[in-house]
Amino acid sequence: MDPGVEQHLQLSAFKASFILGKFDVTEFVGGVSEKLIAQSKAEAGPFDPQPFIRTFEAAVDKLIAVRKEVQAKTEQMEKSVRVSEREYSKKMNELNRGFEAVGSSFSGMESRMNEVGSTAIRIGEELESVHIERQRAKAAYDIIDFYNQFSKGDTARLDTMRKEGRQGRRQVAILLRRLSTVAKEVDLPSAEKTRENIEKYCEKFEKEMLNLFDRCYRRGDPKMMHNCAQTLLEFNGGNSCIQVYVNQHDFFINNVRETKPDEDKHLWEQIPDPDASPPKTEKGLADLFVEIRATVETEAQIVKAVFPSPPMVMQVFLQRVFAQSIQQHVEQLLHKASTISDLVYLRVLQLVHGQATSLVEDLKAYELSIRVPYGASGGGSAAGGGGTSATMTTMLETAMEELFVPYTEGQRYLERESRSLGTLYTSLLVNFTRYHAKSQKGKASVFDRVVNQLSAAASTTSTGGVQTTSSQAATAILRLGGFSSDKNAEQSGEEPIREEDGQLSVELAEKMLRWHAEAIGRCVELSATNDVAKNTFSLLRVLAEAIGTAYLEEALETELSRLETSDTKSEPSMHALSVLKHVDLVCHLWQQYVNSTLLPLATSSVTVRREMAATNNQTVSRIEGNANQLMHRLIDAVITWLTTQLTKQKRNDFKPKNDDLSFARVNTEPCEACCDMLEKVRDSAKASLSGKNLEVFLTEVGVTFHSLLLEHLRKFPVSATGGLMLAKDIKMYQDTIASFGIPPLTERFEFIRQLGNVFLVRPEILKSYITENYLGRIDPTLLKPYLALRSDWGQFEKGFDDGEPEEGSIAETKGLKDRFGRLSVMMKDLEGLRPESFKFGDSITLGMPTLPSGLTAGFSLGNARPF
Repeated sequence: MDPGVEQHLQLSAFKASFILGKFDVTEFVGGVSEKLIAQSKAEAGPFDPQPFIRTFEAAVDKLIAVRKEVQAKTEQMEKSVRVSEREYSKKMNELNRGFEAVGSSFSGMESRMNEVGSTAIRIGEELESVHIERQRAKAAYDIIDFYNQFSKGDTARLDTMRKEGRQGRRQVAILLRRLSTVAKEVDLPSAEKTRENIEKYCEKFEKEMLNLFDRCYRRGDPKMMHNCAQTLLEFNGGNSCIQVYVNQHDFFINNVRETKPDEDKHLWEQIPDPDASPPKTEKGLADLFVEIRATVETEAQIVKAVFPSPPMVMQVFLQRVFAQSIQQHVEQLLHKASTISDLVYLRVLQLVHGQATSLVEDLKAYELSIRVPYGASGGGSAAGGGGTSATMTTMLETAMEELFVPYTEGQRYLERESRSLGTLYTSLLVNFTRYHAKSQKGKASVFDRVVNQLSAAASTTSTGGVQTTSSQAATAILRLGGFSSDKNAEQSGEEPIREEDGQLSVELAEKMLRWHAEAIGRCVELSATNDVAKNTFSLLRVLAEAIGTAYLEEALETELSRLETSDTKSEPSMHALSVLKHVDLVCHLWQQYVNSTLLPLATSSVTVRREMAATNNQTVSRIEGNANQLMHRLIDAVITWLTTQLTKQKRNDFKPKNDDLSFARVNTEPCEACCDMLEKVRDSAKASLSGKNLEVFLTEVGVTFHSLLLEHLRKFPVSATGGLMLAKDIKMYQDTIASFGIPPLTERFEFIRQLGNVFLVRPEILKSYITENYLGRIDPTLLKPYLALRSDWGQFEKGFDDGEPEEGSIAETKGLKDRFGRLSVMMKDLEGLRPESFKFGDSITLGMPTLPSGLTAGFSLGNARPF
C-alpha cells in the first residue's frame, strides 16, 4: 500500500477529523485515490480500474481492522466506566450517611441552644423587671426622702444637685416634676406647708433656668440654650422657655410700630378705578412678608439646634407672626380700603389673600415634622402635646383660615361683592337710565325700577339691612348723576342728556362683563370650595339684572315706546333694527361668557347648575319676548305706512286717458313710495340682522305686503293700456322683493306678476292662460274678481261663464271661496315656510324654558351670527 494512502487510514487521522468536526467521506475517498487519478491521467490508453480496485480493497481491509481495534478499546473503556460508577455510588452513599449524622447532631445542638436562649430571655426579663422595680423603688424612696426634706424645709441636697452641671439640673427638673405631682395627691394636715415649699422651689428653679436661658440667648450660646430647653422640657414641657424665646425675639420687638408705615400712594390712586387692573402687591405688606421669609429661614436653623421639639417652637413663633404682625397690617389696609369703596376693600382683600397664600406655601418648605414629646404644649398653639404629631403645614393652613374668617365667614364676603357689583353697574348706567327715563314718559319710574332691580339682585342672599344699604347706594349714585325719581325735584346743574347716552354699546357690555369676571375671580379665590357654585349663582343674578333687565330690556322698552307713540302718517324709523342688532351682539357676548366661565364653576353641584341655567334662560327668554314685541310693532308700522301709500292710488291710474303724459310715467306714485320704503327696510335689515333673523324679518314683511297687493289689485279697473302701467308697477314690486333674496317671496311675487298679466292677454287666450303656470293652482272662480276689472270683461264674460261647472259644483266652489276668504290664503303652498320665531343667544340646554305660547314670529339672539 502506498504510504500516502496508509496515512489516511491511520486511527489518529480519524480522531483529528472527528474532534474538529471536519470529516467528509468525499474528501476521504479523494485523498485515498488522489495519486491513482494523477497516474491514470498521465498514462496513455484506456482507463485501467485495477489499481483503484486493489487500493480500495486494501483500504477496506485496513478500515475493518481499525474498526475492530476501536471496538475492542470501546468495550474495555465501557467496563472501566461501569466499575468507576459503582465505586462513585458507593462513596456517595457513605458521604450521605455522614452528612445525615452531622445534621442530626446540629439539630440536637440547636434544640439545646433554643432551650438555653429561652431560659436566658426569661432570666433577662426577670432581671429587667427586677431592675425596673428597683429603679421605681429607688425613685419612690428618693421622692419620699425629698418630700420629707421639703416638709422640714431642707433643700440642701437639691441645691447640691442643681450645682452639679447639666446632668444635675436635669435630675432636679425630673424630681421637682414628680414631687409636684405627689404633693397634689397627698392629703395630710401637714401637706399644705410641704406643697407650698415645693411650689416655691419649683418657681425658683424655673426662674433660674429661664434667666440662664436668657443669658445664653444674649451671649449666642446655642449649646447651653439647648441644655436649658431640654431641662425645662423635662420640668414642665418647656412652654415657658418657648414663650421667653418668642416674646424676646427681635422680629416682634422691631415690628411694634408706633407710627404708620409709608403708604403706597400709587396703589391707592389706581385701585378705586374699576377699569384698572387689580393690584398684585402692596409695598408695606410685601416688605413685611420679605422680612418674615428671611426671619423664618434663619430661625428654622436656630430652633433645630436649640429646642428638643423644633416643630412646636416654629408653630408658636409663626402663630405669633400671623396673629400679631400680619393681622395688624391686614386690619390697617382693610380699614383704609373700607373708607373708600366696596371695590377697593374687595381688591385689597384679594391682594392680601394672594400674598398670604404665597407666603404660606413658602413657609411650608420649613416643615419640621417630628413627634412632640409628652407634656409639651404650645401655650395655646395648635401643636398640642399628648404624643400627637403636629405638623407646621396644618398650623399654617389653620392660621391662614383664621386670618380671613372675620372677612369671609357666613355671607359677609358675598354681600359686599354683590353690593359692589350693584353699585358699579348702577353708576355705569346713570346717564343711560336718565335718557330712557325721559324717553318713556308716562310709564313707571325707570329710576325706581333700576334701583329696585339692581339692589334686589345684589342682595339676593343678604339680609334686609344689606338690601337697604344697597338700595341707598344705588339711589345716591343716580342722584349724583343728576337723576331724581321725584317729578317735582329741581335738577339745577344737571348735565344735559346726550343721544349717545341712551344707545346700546358692546364696549359698555364688555366693561360690565370684565367687572363681573374680576368679581368671579375673587369669588373662586376667597369662597370655600363648597360655596363656589352657589356664590357664582348669586353673582350671576346680579349680572342678569344689570345687563339683561336694566340695560337691554330698558333699551327695547324705550324703542317700543317710540314706535307706539310715533305718528302713523309719517314714515317709520328703522332705528329699532339697530337696537336689535346691539341687543343681539351684547346678548351673544353675555351668553358666551356664561357658558364658558360661569357654568363650569357650578359643575360640583347639579342642582345649582340647573338653577343657574334656568335663571339665565328665563332672562334671555324675557328679552326675546320684548324683542319679538318690538319686531312685530316695527313690522306693523311698516305695513301701516305701506297701506297708507297704497290708499293713495288713484281710481283711474290703471285706466288712463290716451295722452302722452300718462304713458310718459314709468310707475305710479304709490308704487314708487312703497318700493322706496321696502328698499329702506331691506337695507336696514341687512345692515342690522343676519342669518335666520334676517330671513324671518324680511319674509314677514314680504308675505304681509303680498297680501296687501292682492287686496289692492281688486279695487281698480284696468284698461288695455292701463294693463301696461299695472305691469310696470308689479315688475317694480317684484324686483324690489327679489332683492330681499328670499326664495318663497320670489315665488309669491311671481304669482303677482302672472296675475297682473291677465290684464294684458287677449280675451281668446285668457281661459288657457289662467289654467297654466301659477294661476293653474287657483280655482278660476276665485280669479273672477280680478278678471272683472278688465275694461273688456263684459264682452267675454258670458263665454267665460259657459265653461263653469253645474249648480252643485258652483255650490261647492262657493263653499271653497267662503272657506278661504281671499286669494292670499290659497298661496300657502307657495309660502315655503312660515317664520317660526326670532331668537336671541345660544340657549342653554339645562332647564331652557320655551317661548310664550302664541308667538308665531320672534327674534333669535345670537343664533344669527358668530361673535
